[in-house]
Amino acid sequence: MEESSSGSPDSVVTNGKVHHPGTKDVNIFFDETEAVNSPSKDDDSLLHPGNLTSTSDDASRLDATTDGTKEKNKSSGLFFRDGLCRIDYILVYRKSNLQTEKREIFERNIRAEGVQMEKESSLTNSDIIFLKLHAPWEVLCRYAELMNIRMPFRRKIYYLHRRYKFMSRMEKRISRFRGWLPKKPMKFDKETLPDLEENDSYTAPFSQQRIHHFIIHNKDTFFNNATRSRIVHHILQRVKYEEGKNKIGLNRLLSNNSYEAAFPVHEGSYRSKNSIRTHGAENHRHLLYECWAWWGVWYKYQPLDLVRRYFGEKIGLYFAWLGWYTGMLFPAAFVGLLVFLYGVFTLDYCQVSKEVCQATEIIMCPLCDKYCPYMRLSDSCVYAKVTHLFDNGATVFFAVFMAVWATVFLEFWKRRRAVIAYDWDLIDWEEEEEEIRPQFEAKYSKKERMNPISGKPEPYQAFTDKCSRLIVSVSGIFFMILVVIAAVFGIVIYRVVTVSTFAAFKWALIRNNSQVATTGTAVCINFCIIMLLNVLYEKVALLLTNLEQPRTESEWENSFTLKMFLFQFVNLNSSTFYIAFFLGRFTGRPGAYLRLINRWKLEECHPSGCLIDLCMQMGIIMVLKQTWNNFMELGYPLIQNWWTRRRLRQEHGHEAKANFPQWEKDYNLQPMNAYGLFDEYLEMILQFGFTTIFVAAFPLAPLLALLNNIIEIRLDAYKFVTQWRRPLASRAKDIGIWYGILEGIGILSVITNAFVIAVTSDFIPRLVYAYKYGPCAGQGQAGEKCMVGYVNASLSVFQVSDFENRSEPRTNGTETFGLPIKFCRYRDYREPPTSKEPYAYTLQFWHVLAARLAFIIVFEHMVFTIKNLISYLIPDLPKDLRDRMRREKYLIQEMMYEAELDRLQKERNERKKNGKTHHNEWP
Repeated sequence: MEESSSGSPDSVVTNGKVHHPGTKDVNIFFDETEAVNSPSKDDDSLLHPGNLTSTSDDASRLDATTDGTKEKNKSSGLFFRDGLCRIDYILVYRKSNLQTEKREIFERNIRAEGVQMEKESSLTNSDIIFLKLHAPWEVLCRYAELMNIRMPFRRKIYYLHRRYKFMSRMEKRISRFRGWLPKKPMKFDKETLPDLEENDSYTAPFSQQRIHHFIIHNKDTFFNNATRSRIVHHILQRVKYEEGKNKIGLNRLLSNNSYEAAFPVHEGSYRSKNSIRTHGAENHRHLLYECWAWWGVWYKYQPLDLVRRYFGEKIGLYFAWLGWYTGMLFPAAFVGLLVFLYGVFTLDYCQVSKEVCQATEIIMCPLCDKYCPYMRLSDSCVYAKVTHLFDNGATVFFAVFMAVWATVFLEFWKRRRAVIAYDWDLIDWEEEEEEIRPQFEAKYSKKERMNPISGKPEPYQAFTDKCSRLIVSVSGIFFMILVVIAAVFGIVIYRVVTVSTFAAFKWALIRNNSQVATTGTAVCINFCIIMLLNVLYEKVALLLTNLEQPRTESEWENSFTLKMFLFQFVNLNSSTFYIAFFLGRFTGRPGAYLRLINRWKLEECHPSGCLIDLCMQMGIIMVLKQTWNNFMELGYPLIQNWWTRRRLRQEHGHEAKANFPQWEKDYNLQPMNAYGLFDEYLEMILQFGFTTIFVAAFPLAPLLALLNNIIEIRLDAYKFVTQWRRPLASRAKDIGIWYGILEGIGILSVITNAFVIAVTSDFIPRLVYAYKYGPCAGQGQAGEKCMVGYVNASLSVFQVSDFENRSEPRTNGTETFGLPIKFCRYRDYREPPTSKEPYAYTLQFWHVLAARLAFIIVFEHMVFTIKNLISYLIPDLPKDLRDRMRREKYLIQEMMYEAELDRLQKERNERKKNGKTHHNEWP
């Protein structure tokens, strides 16, 4: 909308003085007479009922005139003591705090902006003071125009496309048939959810000059509570508290402990004695609890418009993304389950597992030094069958499917985000010029240069200083990654040492399953190390990010997010990478083992392969990590809030606790964590990595992720609605840096899955055997009948007399097999000891190696081609959304033009009635 040339709309005249909402024009009263005549904000004189310290009129008070309404408003704890002014924001401080002068100046300048305030002592602690803030109508209008807040001005007109008679008849029959079917259980009844007017109306940036264009049924509800709180927070961030150009904003007062807390109030209790179906919702918080945060609606769609209206667009986008991710997990989990079931149903027809189970005459070499005995290959029958469940013919298809799925998920999220951005008026929204961080100002206040956007001088960081700090930060990142590698190295040593210990254990169950016991205990220890290192990484990431001295808060958040993701991703997946690509690859052979520090023999894979170890690693880590995260997200706040309620009941009794005002109840809740939605996003992104990166080895990962996310959505909703203070309603257009991280994980998943199939699984060796060395060699077939003899061909022969002294088993096999063992078998492609070149690699080894490299290249190029093709074919904006945006833009121009013409026509008619005419009138 165009600006009026008649005057600046950003200023308002009060008592002969012009007050501007801009930061540079805020008046600070340092005059002694002003300080004496104006009441002190820390003075108890403001604590008696009904004393409002405001310089503006009461134009924005509610229209309620009955005493009953006033009393109801007073008892709700959402209004001032007069029962008329709604509380938009709460500031909390302690009387004993020594920052009194800063608060006095800060609060006087808040009043100068027209915001009304009232103080209240805490009922539980007389040292705590609650400062209640209320923005009148004039203040809301002035700042809504300044902040370009879009408000509804005309109901939407929906046009139906022209359809043929045949199609209309078909639609009638289909709708009649649907009437016989039960209603969709995942959708809410229209009677339950209120009509959200802002979603059914065209919106435009608010303007006081054109206020008659907007739909204003009631001034008190025109700006919803989240918008009112955001406007007040915008004012508080731009009010000075001390003389000096940098002494400004609520955040600095919170960081120096002038105020203890700042938050919008919840809209009453989330529980009600009456049913929502019979009596309706008591408030929006109650409605959100019944329709979203209650565990009984776990199968319902999320009411995202309600979430956005109560918590703001930033939190609404997080839950929209989480819901979209969870919905997209359904096809992935279904296909993964089919792959697993395919392994179950084809288990009896698997030639490889049959040969392993029937190989009672094949004696395998010991897996460790001295203590491990000789064993029959048939002893690993169970492990061979379990391996087939995850490593079967459908694994390659599933790996390709998940790579394509990740691309489709991201591309369709772009489209979904565009629709949400359109519905929530975020298409044309741009973030404001951010404030400089106080730490950056304090560090570089001596060097200044002109800001190219605002044209004002600001602190400047020299290029050399920035580069040196980045180099130190990157060095710190690499050092912490080396710490992770050292931890993995410790786990490797544990596995090497423990496998011999378990092999000599007294209990037969552990002795006979020494390798599984080693893997299981190593994974649990690895999980404990992961959780301990995460605590260390958070402190290191904070230190390195602060060392870089980012200029703005968003730069700080992006830098911190990237470091924490790198640390936790490497910490969580380093052991998995070791098992997938290094375990059993560099052990050497019997008689010539490669040793760690020339002492410990490196761990070998089980006779059935290394894939079973990778499955155990992923399954245990994934289940334990998700269980721990869910406990910390909900259990920790629940315990803290329970302890607070218990203390209050002991001190003040049950009745006093029930009669606490809403601001005191909210103060006793837990604040949202300092990093905002960082922990929630990080948990889901790491899970997305687990779901895609090694999915070829663990097809059930999407199913576990789906089950966890169904719980996660309601758990996060319950936490936001019931356990946390109400966060400030912030705006955002997308999920930020996390989208780039998701794209990086999608690319990495293609590479890792190619290596898992080619290197970790036995897919390629079986394929080479079927086409080159098996019964069907040269026939172009690769069925189960072509795998006859594969197990024997994949095992090499070793002469026991060639053992090293420190590797030779203590028993020669007489106790188990009746005769001394002269030859044993091991997994490799090597010549027998009687050949001209004993233990040299066979031709089959080089064929398998070449096939593995060829598969990696072909698989990656094919999948990346499919991914890029899908990205190209799927547009970021849906066609119907593009048409709706163009249609809306056209209609808005027409409506604004017609409304202006109507206004001018009315003014001309009124002037004619009054006898006043103007010849130069338009139109």
